Amino acid sequence: MKIVGLTGGIGTGKTTVAKIFGTLGVPIFEADKAAKELIHSDQVLQIKIKTLFGSEAYLPNGTYNRAFVASKVYGNEALLNKLNSLVHPAVATYFEAWCLQQNSHAYVIREAAIIHADHKLDKVIVVNSPIILRIKRIQKRDPQRSLEQIQAIIANQRSEEEYLTFADFIIHNNEQDFIIKQVLAIHEKLVKASS
Repeated sequence: MKIVGLTGGIGTGKTTVAKIFGTLGVPIFEADKAAKELIHSDQVLQIKIKTLFGSEAYLPNGTYNRAFVASKVYGNEALLNKLNSLVHPAVATYFEAWCLQQNSHAYVIREAAIIHADHKLDKVIVVNSPIILRIKRIQKRDPQRSLEQIQAIIANQRSEEEYLTFADFIIHNNEQDFIIKQVLAIHEKLVKASS
């Protein structure tokens, strides 16, 4: 079974592309969603987060205090990296266990906003999209975010050129090229390569 990464900047349409692969029967692992679940359910991770940020990281009812933690890491790259160094290994362990349950499939997709150069993935699919479309999608999805906040998030992510340096496949989500056609072509290649 091959492990295929699916990545791209915020607002490029990774989730939409992942859903299309999902309709083809491909198991999809959403790293961000898994991280959120683990932050709420993994007691060892919770203890580490409380050690890093203090007991205020979780509300009295046990709910993760996202606003508090976000206020601490905002503009503090060192602290954000420390948080990531706690969450990412927990997600990686969870992903390994999840993969063991998917071995009847030709490949699985690991959707993640961040994929490092030493990713240990068999292939990487990058979704790209014009910046204007990305901003429109984010504004529609997250109306509470200001244009300045959206631009800051995009500026803090990899550039499109950086994403493309490790792409084996590129999906152009530009409202001109048909996404489904692109996904089907990639799916066919991945299934063929796994057989």
